[in-house]
Amino acid sequence: MHIEFRHLRTIKAIHEAGGLARAAEQLNITQSALSHQIKGLEEQAGVELFLRRSKPMKLSPAGLRLLRLAEQVLPQVEAAQAEFSNLREGHAGRMHIAIECHACFEWLFPVLEAFRKSWSDVDVDIRPGLAFDALPALQKEEVDLVVSSDPDTLPGIEFIELFDYRPVFVASSQNPLAVKPYIDAEDFKDQTLITYPVEKSRLDVFSQLLTPAGVEPASIRQVELTAVILLLVASNRGVSVLPDWVVREVKYSSDYVTRPLTAEGITRRLYAAVRSEDREKPYMQELIRLAKVEARKLQQQ
Repeated sequence: MHIEFRHLRTIKAIHEAGGLARAAEQLNITQSALSHQIKGLEEQAGVELFLRRSKPMKLSPAGLRLLRLAEQVLPQVEAAQAEFSNLREGHAGRMHIAIECHACFEWLFPVLEAFRKSWSDVDVDIRPGLAFDALPALQKEEVDLVVSSDPDTLPGIEFIELFDYRPVFVASSQNPLAVKPYIDAEDFKDQTLITYPVEKSRLDVFSQLLTPAGVEPASIRQVELTAVILLLVASNRGVSVLPDWVVREVKYSSDYVTRPLTAEGITRRLYAAVRSEDREKPYMQELIRLAKVEARKLQQQ
């Protein structure tokens, strides 16, 4: 017996309407087409599905069995259709985010908290992009958005500007370098540099200052949390380089000072990298909008 969704809808409509005429109107087909459909279904089943001599028209025991099936199956089909519609229209979907900026976790969490309140049907997950190649993963659709400060020319990938920031030198007020108006690469030679636990190439202090100058600090100490980095710096256990907004946001202690890197200062830009076909999805646009709003708050502090 070949049962289609339209058969289940027909059984349910006739049961609810109590007759062929009203059911045909609900289903937006002619009464004769509906009768033909019922006849064909009964021929397949080999039994009558309706007690035609009753008014209103009633289901036979076999018809009632199909009605129970319709009541189980049709709501699930309608839910799936609604889900697919939301996916097509960008009201639901997957948002797996990779972050190449370690400090950005603290900036991103308020963004995601605001986002989930309005887009509860979007599955959000965060993957530390420092642990794998995030941009190739974006191309392979393994993630959906990458927060990065290193834009590249990649087919099908767009880099949307979020905000500019300045990496700044942070040292204890007791450190001899605290009296300098700005910090050069040479100043790191006798310092313990406290960094996040990531590769040197992904740290602004190396990619923008030390590596081009061929300079290495006396030693490197890796620490996971920003607050702990600032605690160690305030205790004069080393120096660090952090985004300016991070230092303003954490506000851990008054026992450290910040100085620009080089006389001119160094400016970096943070981007949201997305696949071109995803950029216009409503939830993607909303997440990027919220990210920019939160960025403006950070820059105004």
